[in-house]
Amino acid sequence: MSIINPSGKEIFSVTTDFCGRPLTLEVNRVGFRTTGSVLVRYGDTVVLGSAQVGSRPVTLDYFPLSIDYEEKFYAAGKISGSRFIKREGRPSDDAVLVGRLIDRPIRPLFPKGYRQEVQVVATVLSMDPAFRPDVIAMIAASSALMLTGTPFDGPVVGLRVGRVNGEFKAFLTPEERAASDLDLVVAGIEHGITMVEAGAKEVSETVIVDAMTWAHQMMQPAIQLQKELAEKVAPTAQEYELVLPNETVQATADAWVDGKLGEKIRRPYPERNEVVNEIRWQFHEEMAKALDDEVDYDEVRDEYDEAFTMALHKDVRRGIVEDGMRPDGRALTEIRPLSSEVGILPRAHGSSLFTRGVTQGMNIVTLAPLSYAQLVDTMERTDDERRYMHHYNAPGYTVGEVKRMGSPGRREIGHGYLAERALTAVLPSVEDFPYAIRSVTEIMSQNGSTSMAATCSSCLALMDAGVPLTAPVSGIAMGLMMDGETPYVLSDIADAEDFAGDMDFKVTGTSKGITALQMDMKVHGLPVDVLRQALEQSKSGRAFILEHMLSILPAPRETLSPYAPRIEKLKINPEKIGAVIGKGGEVINKITAETGAEVDIKEDGLITVASPDGESIAKAVAWIKRLVEEPEVGKTYSGTVVTIKDFGAFVNILPGVDGMLHISQLSNKRVGKVTDVLKEGQRVRVKLTDIDDRGRLSLTMKNVEQ
Repeated sequence: MSIINPSGKEIFSVTTDFCGRPLTLEVNRVGFRTTGSVLVRYGDTVVLGSAQVGSRPVTLDYFPLSIDYEEKFYAAGKISGSRFIKREGRPSDDAVLVGRLIDRPIRPLFPKGYRQEVQVVATVLSMDPAFRPDVIAMIAASSALMLTGTPFDGPVVGLRVGRVNGEFKAFLTPEERAASDLDLVVAGIEHGITMVEAGAKEVSETVIVDAMTWAHQMMQPAIQLQKELAEKVAPTAQEYELVLPNETVQATADAWVDGKLGEKIRRPYPERNEVVNEIRWQFHEEMAKALDDEVDYDEVRDEYDEAFTMALHKDVRRGIVEDGMRPDGRALTEIRPLSSEVGILPRAHGSSLFTRGVTQGMNIVTLAPLSYAQLVDTMERTDDERRYMHHYNAPGYTVGEVKRMGSPGRREIGHGYLAERALTAVLPSVEDFPYAIRSVTEIMSQNGSTSMAATCSSCLALMDAGVPLTAPVSGIAMGLMMDGETPYVLSDIADAEDFAGDMDFKVTGTSKGITALQMDMKVHGLPVDVLRQALEQSKSGRAFILEHMLSILPAPRETLSPYAPRIEKLKINPEKIGAVIGKGGEVINKITAETGAEVDIKEDGLITVASPDGESIAKAVAWIKRLVEEPEVGKTYSGTVVTIKDFGAFVNILPGVDGMLHISQLSNKRVGKVTDVLKEGQRVRVKLTDIDDRGRLSLTMKNVEQ
């Protein structure tokens, strides 16, 4: 029997097997007034995908698409751990990154010139703790768009892939993710891949390609399920007009620039940019004169400017395809001039300046005790800590623009996260290097590949700070021009090639393998073989850049900056943590107050003691060792008599540790009464002679010098 919702529409669903579990898409149960909405269930995860399309085009020079990922704490059965704020507010960095993850494969699937306002919201209503919900949210967003009647060339499906014991697997458990050497998200449509993002532990290019191939095969059932749903719903096709340059205007611009570009503007940056701007101004002056008697040129200037930009992009592509020459005169595999410095900021714990062409990134590293690690409180993660944090800033002046300063946007958060993932795989363990590490990249100038400049500069700054990385990491941005079925892969792309190209692909890694990856396609899907070629070409580019970096600083410095805190670590029995903390923190507060050192304690018994002053550290460490010392048979202790009995006395030899001193062990001579020799509170030297199977200690004063 069919179920009818209050709006009079039938509630129905479609289901398929997807990676071993049922995947169900349901419509008309909720979201009656949206343009398109779908409830997606996979395991115990339920995500609502809602798409709303504006009623008329917006007068903007870009496609106003917004995609948001809403994480709800109730979905995981949680209340926020924040002491003061309990309702969801500003999206966490994790939520912003997932929103970008969904946006990147979807945005290129709308036609150029589409200007309807489109808002997509993926809301996680229930979260199965066995796997991450992000790719289910991507399916929900795509499914909702499939029901809007917009010119969306979907459906899109994402899959998060790991490798456990050499086998690829999707929807890994938290334990499997921890054991995996690969964390790869692949998004695709039926005939190709549209987006790739990965973090890895120095895996090979071959593994990445094989994982992409596997993922594209495994996502096909979810693609067909979305098509089945769209066929059943049969949404009305939306009427729209593409905002593109007038064909006559475009032809005029193409004819005008013919012969004025080409070899004449193949110059190094920024000289090329200056020449292009001069030609652009000349174009507008001549067009204004030609149209002076017909129209007000100010009213059509934007249209002519867009046509000029399109002509410029055509010239970039023509030069690469026909002449094998890039806008700045480089060959396809050639890297821009490199220059780097380290130790440029005297008070920073580590600093560097990495320059590639006109792109320049300064990185500053700060070291601190582990207590300064960032607490992470999200729907998926509870009381996690980020010990390594990379932050990326790129103000307007870095691209020669006047731009209001503000908090980091989605781009800044995304670029920072990519550079962070690039170095995470090579960081030393907490046990080997017990520091919280903050790495900040201040972009000084932009002309393409700033996230890779952030990666390279942060690696150099970490090494300058004395962080013992297991291997140095470099990064490169690759581009692609497709001429029919023929790919032209570009190493180290700049802005002009990025704007005119078909793919923006960033890859980072060591000499052993890849540590992070991000591919964004501007065409409607690419075959794996093309991506394989780009990966292989990137390898030599990364090696070239890494060679340059190592010529500046061949290895991490052996000593820390004199301004960095000194930290000493010790591992104790976790059962002894209470002795160090004391009632209400009394003991640890006393240690900190009297020594001036900062003490951090982890649940596994790892204690770190930090201070700029070595003497303070030594005092605190000695104090802690006394508190947690384990009794050792044969060792002599200075103890305090705490209780006297007829048969002997109990002596406290260590904090919380008492031993029995029998009357027969008070002296080599016979003792009639214990009180003849001892009194409560007396300090005596005793030797530990035995610990029985119940943990009881036996002491003696015989042959022990008092």
